[in-house]
Order: sequence, then structure tokens, then C-alpha cells
Amino acid sequence: MPSQQPSAGQAARPLSVGAIALVMLCCLSWGFNQIAIKLVLPEVPPFLQATIRSLGALLVIGLIAQARGVKLWQRDGAWRAGLFAGVLFGIEFVLIYRGLMLTTASRAVVFLYTAPFFVAFGAYQLLHERLNRLQWGGLALSFVGVALAIGVPQPNVDAGVLLGDLMMIGGGALWAATTLIVKTTRLGRVPAEKGLGYQVAVSIPILALAAWLSGETVPQWPTPLSLALMAYQAVWVVGLTFLLWFGLVKTYSASKLSSFTFITPLFGVAAGYLIMDDPLTPTFGVAALLVTAGLYLVNRPAPRAEPAARPDRTA
Repeated sequence: MPSQQPSAGQAARPLSVGAIALVMLCCLSWGFNQIAIKLVLPEVPPFLQATIRSLGALLVIGLIAQARGVKLWQRDGAWRAGLFAGVLFGIEFVLIYRGLMLTTASRAVVFLYTAPFFVAFGAYQLLHERLNRLQWGGLALSFVGVALAIGVPQPNVDAGVLLGDLMMIGGGALWAATTLIVKTTRLGRVPAEKGLGYQVAVSIPILALAAWLSGETVPQWPTPLSLALMAYQAVWVVGLTFLLWFGLVKTYSASKLSSFTFITPLFGVAAGYLIMDDPLTPTFGVAALLVTAGLYLVNRPAPRAEPAARPDRTA
């Protein structure tokens, strides 16, 4: 697969205030998305829900591409990378949805957000984005904050729960892999609509096959609330925020950008408290501080080297 080596300036480009605001918007949307999926599950099973979401998102991406004059069918040499990323994208959500059936939602979200560690390691190997000890410590601190907010570790887990945990880690690893594919192949040079379109389009048959193999059906027409929540997932989450994320990944440091996703489960906990009356304890406040401190360490500017002392010519 042909690769594109980004320049050092592109790979290490720090996040601007505007970019941080956009990432925070994505994380807020993704945090509520977890609640939306849970609310729809009693009426639409997970793989069918994901399939419908991808179908709706593909339509949105096509409309945006048409409005912006992006030619989705023009040859660009990125189709191999696009198909590969699409397969990973589809399998990622198969693992995530199947893992959610085996493990608890709280454990699942913690293990899914191991993704920034995979991104940081891959960016170090492939993009030469070097993190110092403080930045690696910041990643670890943010992960501890997420774990604290969700309430893990939990006692009395069986083999099925552990298998679900492993599936969530696999989902996080595949999420990281698609991020790195965007940064290291020709996929990073195509318009964001086309790059995401590859992933969403290829994921549809994969998710539909998973739904068929699982015997999923929709016994009755979903309620207006469920339809609205599915539209939220398809139009806003995948069709717009994933598109925004794709554009940010092409522009900014992969490891630093990915570190901000640690905030997503915190938004999910807050949304659960506001919408589903989930308990919210002072532990959440401590966890938020840990995540914030970790993000600061990851994104703090590198110290400038001290200028060499000039020789004293008066002697």
C-alpha cells in the first residue's frame, strides 16, 4: 500500500484553540452517543442499529460532498488504503457492539479508550511523533481518570466479561489503526468526505453480515424517540463529527489529538446522570481533574533549548 510520509512540521503541529474546541465538540457528541445507543437498543438490536447508522451517514456524506463539489468517484490512488481502512472500521464496530453484550458499559468504555495509547505508540513508530516522559505520563494520568470516573476495576468478573474487555481493547486498537492509516497513506491526501466515505461504505456489508449471522430483527416500527436518536447517530455523529475528526486527523498531531478522546467517557457519565438518572459522585470531579491534568501534560509546549553561552571576549 503506497504511503505518504508527512513532513516533520505537519506531524508535530500543535493543536490550535479552534482545533481543541472542535475536538471537544466531537467528544461531547460521542459521549452522548453512548446514551443514544442504549436508549435505542430495546427496539433496534445493535448490529442492525450500526448498519442503519452507516447507511444514513453515507447519504449525509454524499450530500455534503455534492454541496462542496467533491468528486467521490474520481480516481485518486487511495482506494486500496480506503478499502483497508473501511474493513478495519467495520470490524471495529463489530467488536465494540459484540463486546458490549459481554461486558458492562463502564468497563467497555474504559477499555475502548486505550486507543490513544495505540495511536501514541504507532505515531512514534510511523510518524516520528516523539512523546517525552511527561507526555506519556499525561496519557496514563488521563486513563486513570477515565477508569476512576467509570468505577473500575470491578470484582467478580468471569471469562465472558474478560472476553468482552478484550473485544473492546481490540476495537480501540482498530480505531487507532484507522487513524494511523489516514496519516501514513494516500488516504490522508483525499478530501475528508471521500476518506470517511470509504470507511462508512465498506462497513455497511460487514455490519449487515454481523446482524444476519446474529439473527437480529426489528419486531415493530421504532418509536419517534428511537428514530430521532438513530438520526442523531447517523447524521450528526457519523455524518458530521466523524467527518470533522477525519479532517483534524489529516492536519494535526495524531497522538496529541487522540489524547483528547479521554474526555469522551466523562461526557458519557455526565449525560447518563442528566438523562438516565445515573448516580454522580464526587469521584467524578476528581476524575475530571485527572483527565484535565493529563491532557495538559500531553499538549504542553516542549521546553525551548537554552541558547549556548557566548564566550567572554573581555578576558
